[in-house]
Amino acid sequence: QVQLVESGGGLVQPGGSLRLSCAASGAIFSMRSMAWYRQAPGKDRELVARIIFDGGSTTYADSVKGRFTVSKDNAKNTVYLQMDSLKPEDTAVYYCHAIVRYTSYWGQGTQVTVSS
Repeated sequence: QVQLVESGGGLVQPGGSLRLSCAASGAIFSMRSMAWYRQAPGKDRELVARIIFDGGSTTYADSVKGRFTVSKDNAKNTVYLQMDSLKPEDTAVYYCHAIVRYTSYWGQGTQVTVSS
């Protein structure tokens, strides 16, 4: 079993920043990557960013390129999503996700609201 716990969401004004954290625990020894997804009201869940643990390569959705940065802290088994220049359309519930031994794991989600 793997547990993923997100934190760091909240209310921020347009142009502001937030940093989300996803702490992983449990049987994570074979985890190879972690991703951030988001789901806005009435919309499908979409991939925001992914980081590969071996080598640290990253990928981003076009809508967040240049504004969001995904990173990891191996010692803390934690992945971060630094979100800068936030826009109202970034408002969503953000989830971290990992696949371990062909099993999909999701965190509980953290709400990000960008509004003036």
